[in-house]
Amino acid sequence: MSDGGAVYRGSLGKRSEVAGVLREDYHSRLIETICNNGYLLNTDSLQICLAGQFGFCYGVDRAVEMAYETVERFADRRIFITNEIIHNPDVNRQLQRMGVRFLQKDAQGQLALEELDAHDVVIIPAFGASADLQRRLVEAGCVLVDTTCGSVVRVWKRVEKLAREGFTSIIHGTWSHEETIATASRAMAAGGRYIVVRDPQQADMVCEMIRTQGQPQQFMSTFARACSPGFDPLNDLRRVGFANQTTMLASESLAIAESIRRAMIERFGEGHLAGNFRSFDTICSATQDRQDAIKELAAWQPHLLLVVGGFNSSNTSHLCEIAAEFTKAFHIEGADCLISAQQIRHKMPGSKELLITEGWLPEKPLRVGVTAGASTPNRVTGAVIERLLELRREKQ
Repeated sequence: MSDGGAVYRGSLGKRSEVAGVLREDYHSRLIETICNNGYLLNTDSLQICLAGQFGFCYGVDRAVEMAYETVERFADRRIFITNEIIHNPDVNRQLQRMGVRFLQKDAQGQLALEELDAHDVVIIPAFGASADLQRRLVEAGCVLVDTTCGSVVRVWKRVEKLAREGFTSIIHGTWSHEETIATASRAMAAGGRYIVVRDPQQADMVCEMIRTQGQPQQFMSTFARACSPGFDPLNDLRRVGFANQTTMLASESLAIAESIRRAMIERFGEGHLAGNFRSFDTICSATQDRQDAIKELAAWQPHLLLVVGGFNSSNTSHLCEIAAEFTKAFHIEGADCLISAQQIRHKMPGSKELLITEGWLPEKPLRVGVTAGASTPNRVTGAVIERLLELRREKQ
């Protein structure tokens, strides 16, 4: 009997069946030991300080668990996923080994849904999916397992409300990120407009346009791919609401919101602010907790800090950005990035280029900070620490 058209947004009733395999795939006894020891590991010449908040957040934990439950419950069916479940290569490879297939794209870059029927199952990742893709999946009649994070859904509700009330959504995020694509689509689906700003520099351009209404053509050449179709900066920046991708740098989002608020006051006056500007802090609590925890590591004065997470993970990149303010920081994907005691493979914040840095591990007694992005399993972080201990033994 087919249950095509069904949508699951919570447990599929197989939690007890998948609990053991989830623990085997993602648990680390070493990490558990370090946490139980006050987040510290000491050897003769090396101290490792683990952040107080790191690794899988609630939303990621839930999404991965639901994916495993899907495989258990629908073992006799084809199971697809629209994109990476989370930004971690180990987790995505494991799902593929379990038989989950990525939906293919057509020549126009759209996901090809024609082959789907009511017997097939499609997983929507933690980042969510665009309103158009969600509609097409419903029309395809397949079973949907929607693992979209609740924090992301709250942002959608914000921008939908802004759209209904006639406000353009200014979204702090990366326009090509799955979450931001999904959020922007909700603004449009509700009849609104949006523009995505990546950083304070782009935010300054938006503020200047609000204040002066000058050079709209030059403005649009910068934001052509980062705004709604037919966007008119002269009209669409009169009433604006601010929201953000949930994984962005919290301090940066707050600063951008404040700069937009000041620009609206300069343009329309303090008395009209309530009618022209809305702002919502939509950074998720888990992202904030991990950013706060890495700042607390500064008190330990680590000689260097390893930030573990997928190279395409936004929240991991921002953790490395914070760490770089007080020590030498390396964003690595896993233990294999610690090539040797001389070489480390890593990515700089804000860059897509991978680097190999020489002489990264000093000879002297060393204090190393370690944290992990919200999509990083403890097993991966544990393997990084084990590799670090191994390399340190090699140098002695």
